[in-house]
Amino acid sequence: MPLFILKRLLGFIPVLWVIVTMTFFLVRLAPGGPFDQERRVSPEAMRRLEEAYNLDAPLWRQYVDYLAGVVRADFGPSFRKPSRTVREWILLRIPVSLELGLYGLVVALTVGLSAGLLASLKPNSLLDQAPMSLAMVGICVPNFVLGPLLVLIFALWLDKLPVAGWEVPKDKILPSLTLGAMYAAYIARLTRGGMLEVLSQDFIRTARAKGLGEVRVVLKHGLRGGIQPVVAYLGPATAGLLTGSFVVETIFQVPGLGREFVESAFNRDYTMIIGTVLVYATLVLFFNLVADVVHAWLDPRIRTE
Repeated sequence: MPLFILKRLLGFIPVLWVIVTMTFFLVRLAPGGPFDQERRVSPEAMRRLEEAYNLDAPLWRQYVDYLAGVVRADFGPSFRKPSRTVREWILLRIPVSLELGLYGLVVALTVGLSAGLLASLKPNSLLDQAPMSLAMVGICVPNFVLGPLLVLIFALWLDKLPVAGWEVPKDKILPSLTLGAMYAAYIARLTRGGMLEVLSQDFIRTARAKGLGEVRVVLKHGLRGGIQPVVAYLGPATAGLLTGSFVVETIFQVPGLGREFVESAFNRDYTMIIGTVLVYATLVLFFNLVADVVHAWLDPRIRTE
């Protein structure tokens, strides 16, 4: 296991290098520049701006200098928000995005596992069909549609929850539900399928024949094998919860890193775009690694391989 983790960690380096390289050149190929929206300035002032942000250097030199800064965890200054560096803005915004992602994951796991377990205990009954139908709806409705619907119902019609903000606990309910709903639907279907397969195995029949209670059979003997598809899915799901926060943070005006990324894309803030992409890519790789390690711990056959 330590060797497996070490290999995966070393594999992060070329992946992150490719991501930084592609993002660096793609943002510069896009039309427009970081100072195009400024009021008209003299050529001398524009020259000084480009010199201050190293934009007057050849593109290859800008690339080399930026890579040297990334190695030191220095993402450079923000073109549009010079009061702080890109690293300082990321450190300021990322706790909010991680908190939102954590709440969304809690919603997804709580609702998804509960619905999947109930559906697997009574297959082809109303207890199975009702949650799986809702799960299909959750899969089909994207968060940029679900978010405004929840705002319409709970904020405008019922006047129970706030529309935007991130100050008090009530502010966090609608964004968390919006973010976690789709993943709860996937987890519910994966849990149902995995549990149905495990509960039909011979060792489950043996446990029941020994007189063990149904709760103990399901939770102790069946759940460990039944949730393996869910564990394998949690890596991409956690990554999706973080990257999906772009839309949710914009809808509910959450001051997180996703909203910062959207604003930097509109403002052509090169360094902020690359810095946020690199942070998100690192988080995606990390959570995928954690999911693989947990999956290997649950399944001895993977550890043997």
